[in-house]
This record gives sequence, structure tokens and C-alpha cells, in this order.
Amino acid sequence: MSQEELSKKIIERYQEDERMMIRIFAQWCTNHDLDAVALYEQAYPKQGKNTALQEALDEMLPKEGASDISDELVLEVLQFFGNDDLAFVVATAAEEKKEAH
Repeated sequence: MSQEELSKKIIERYQEDERMMIRIFAQWCTNHDLDAVALYEQAYPKQGKNTALQEALDEMLPKEGASDISDELVLEVLQFFGNDDLAFVVATAAEEKKEAH
């Protein structure tokens, strides 16, 4: 495998993992009756529309048919990809949901 092919594979793998992170975030929001787009915009107000997030939301399972995603998992995944601002917004939303119950 050439260096160029290896670099291409690494980039493709990262992009796949990033899409998985977005799906995890979107499903967590769906499972908790939270607006993923609003949370994303709260974390990144100047970034505009996130097409990858919208695509993930279009593919989401209804919360009744989805696996549970813990608050800790979504936070770890977001932080792993450097989405610290979004992780902070998610942590705040999760805490508010807990306090409401």
C-alpha cells in the first residue's frame, strides 16, 4: 500500500468514526426528547447548518426502538472528537433533564 493510499484510508476511517459520533449524539437527543439542532447551534452558534447532523437525524430510530445511550457515552465520544463545547451543552442538558425528573 502506498503512502497516498494509506493516508486516504486513514482519512476515510476518521470520517466514518466522525459520522458514528454524530449518529450517537443525534440518537441520544432523540432518546431524551431533545432538539439536536438546537443543542448544536447553542454550542456552535456561528457555524451554521450541519448537514451531517441533519442526515443523521433523518436516519434516527424512534426512541422506542433505539438502544439506550448513556449520558457518559455521548460525552466521552464528543470529547474524543474534540467537541468540548457541544459536550458542555450536552452535559448541561442532561443535568437539567435529571433535575426535572
